[in-house]
Amino acid sequence: MDIRTIKLYLHLADSLHFSKTAQAMHVSPSTLSRAMQRLEEEVGAQLFQRDNRSVTLTSAGVEYKNFAEVTLAQWAKLKTKLDPKQDVLRGKLNIYCSVTAAYSHLPGLLDRFRREHPQVEIALITGDAANAVNEVRNNRADIAIAALPDAFPDTLHFAKIDDVPLSIIAPTFRCQVQELLTESYIPWDRLPFIVPEHGPGRKRIDNWFKSLGLIPNIYAQVSGQEAIASMVALGCGVSITPEVVINNSPVRDRIQLLSSPIEIPPFELGCCCKVKRQQEPIIDAFLSAI
Repeated sequence: MDIRTIKLYLHLADSLHFSKTAQAMHVSPSTLSRAMQRLEEEVGAQLFQRDNRSVTLTSAGVEYKNFAEVTLAQWAKLKTKLDPKQDVLRGKLNIYCSVTAAYSHLPGLLDRFRREHPQVEIALITGDAANAVNEVRNNRADIAIAALPDAFPDTLHFAKIDDVPLSIIAPTFRCQVQELLTESYIPWDRLPFIVPEHGPGRKRIDNWFKSLGLIPNIYAQVSGQEAIASMVALGCGVSITPEVVINNSPVRDRIQLLSSPIEIPPFELGCCCKVKRQQEPIIDAFLSAI
């Protein structure tokens, strides 16, 4: 095995998708497949369980991933020790994201980046996801994890990382909201809604109201999807929220999902930065890790 193969393995162990890893690591899918087959022969164990739909790590694959991560980190330290003047990426990267994204998506991105560039300092700023694009535009963040807005500035670059479904959420316990939900039909026009103050989330819910021809009963306008989930869990109303927020919320047991009478388009989630800064070494390295 060699360092290049270890890097290919670690990326694939994170992505669990041969095509995505091949594209990101600039190799053909057949080259990647042969490299993994040779690696399994050298290790003497099957590292991946493959079928037509999915790729998963075997128990041996998990053990080898731990070994590979340590090996790559030690290799970076050795190169620095042998030649302290070599071109090792150093500096600081300011990342902005919501608290939910810090749990759900950021760890995987940073794992890959930090393996390759352990000398880069990471500064994490958390806040309302609706403010992510402006944090980059106003130079308060180098990279932001954001939902792609309908009107995305030409001065910014967006690299998609996921599709995030949205659902209607309501409290589970007995309260005034719950009583309205027990009627023969859901009275959407009488339900108290908790909505985002602004941003892509507000745009989604406003479009939903418009499509249903509703004059909504707005109970509150709130900054941050996490705060919206908490207010729903307290029985204050209902909302439309990314499912990833609910899945990572400490109050998820107090929240239920409701069926929507019309389809709610998902968010495109990605990393954004200024176009003119794309080629800066640290930002370019982070985008490559995606």
